[in-house]
Amino acid sequence: MKIKDTLTYKDIAEIPELLEAFSARAGGLKGLALRASDKTVYLVGRGSSGTATLFAKYIWETYAGTITNIVHPHSIFEAKLPLNFKGQAVWAFSQSGRSQDITACLEKLMQWGAKGVAVTNEPDLKRNPLARLAGRHILLSDSKEVPVAATKSFVLQLWTVLWAAQAWSGCFEAKEFWATSAAARRAAGENYGGEALVRKIMKANMLGFVGRGPFNAVAEDSALKFREMAKAHALGYSAAEFLHGPVGAYTPNDLVFLLTPSDRLPEDLRKVRLALKERGTPYHIVKPGALKFPFSCIPVDIRMKRLALRLALAKGLNPDNPKGLNKVTQTF
Repeated sequence: MKIKDTLTYKDIAEIPELLEAFSARAGGLKGLALRASDKTVYLVGRGSSGTATLFAKYIWETYAGTITNIVHPHSIFEAKLPLNFKGQAVWAFSQSGRSQDITACLEKLMQWGAKGVAVTNEPDLKRNPLARLAGRHILLSDSKEVPVAATKSFVLQLWTVLWAAQAWSGCFEAKEFWATSAAARRAAGENYGGEALVRKIMKANMLGFVGRGPFNAVAEDSALKFREMAKAHALGYSAAEFLHGPVGAYTPNDLVFLLTPSDRLPEDLRKVRLALKERGTPYHIVKPGALKFPFSCIPVDIRMKRLALRLALAKGLNPDNPKGLNKVTQTF
């Protein structure tokens, strides 16, 4: 199977155009990007959508002065007493809008007084119970969701988070969004690391992805894509979490990716690198390029997704039909 024949490749290739299309209508977010009067917001999501909420927490608290709380549906369903969500805003992330537990969780929170915002990639409200329930719908794109590991929809969720921060606080410059779209186009068309990196990955028993701040979310989702597409034993970590135990599992037969926000490693990633050197564990530093942080997260995420796709093909796997992957996972 050739890379350009895969649905996953086509899904990734769409990303730059969809980022530009979202940017063209991002002015509409001002009426949809709810937060409470005290500048707080709650988030709920699963899988890649859950990882997008982690990205949102880092971005909104760092750049938009917004306290961001991640809700775990289990605690909501098991709550013995009603929780006071009166006046609170709850953003529910779901690529399909049909995850039953996310919809049920939002419904419970709205019963307790919350106002909902659905972030999905499904324009048809008949097929989108989450958006119908919330009453406020941020549509990621008009491109149909395809049954592959989440690629375009995840990047668009990150893009939504950045634009929401901009709507709230004007914290970024408009040119940064357009520069990111151009960088995404380059990333979607390149074979990052070449065949040498793919061969290096294939020799590794276990893969680690380590990032800090917003790059923690990119690390988490990169590892998920390597698991989904290429059946790789891959895990994502924050730099601090990695040093608090997981580093002990890595050996000279493994490989760790360090996702850095600047060409010069920050102190916590330097500590990770030192710990890996002491253990003889190979590592690969993924530099962000010329884009400003945190926009550099976007092309790095795309490069990692393409790398996972290339690894799957090198292993003779069909990345479009990974075992165990469902676009709509019913966990309720």
